[in-house]
Amino acid sequence: FPSQTVTENFAKVIHGLNANQLTDQVIQRSKLMILDTLGVGLLGTSTEVCHKVAQYSKIYSSDLSSTIWGHLDFRLPPLYAAFVNGVAVHSMDFDDTWHPATHPSGAVLPAVIALSEAFPQKKKISGLDLLLAFNVGIEVQGRLLHFSREARNIPKRY
Repeated sequence: FPSQTVTENFAKVIHGLNANQLTDQVIQRSKLMILDTLGVGLLGTSTEVCHKVAQYSKIYSSDLSSTIWGHLDFRLPPLYAAFVNGVAVHSMDFDDTWHPATHPSGAVLPAVIALSEAFPQKKKISGLDLLLAFNVGIEVQGRLLHFSREARNIPKRY
């Protein structure tokens, strides 16, 4: 029997990652993914579904708040800001896609940005830390996709 569960091993690998491990190629590719996701997200803020989730989310408040993209005067608790911004990214279905179907950046970037905005001013994270968090999210999603039997069967079902 292994001394660690798969989950423990997975958590250890992810926890052990640091910004020094990001190669120049990964950094450049991540910046393009982030730029693309922000562009698609800003376009998506004009969609009806984004307006609906934004209106719904206005009922929530918190001492911590994060920006709703495209609206400088509209902030929500980080969870709901990530939700609204994630809906904006995916609302027109132009966000990046892996095969089998998943949209890596649209699920990760809104959460990473919302959380980074919630840090106190004296503990703000650096751009490199944001890139690391983004890449950890992408890595987690990719590994879960890789190990998912359901994901492997998607092409056969359609």
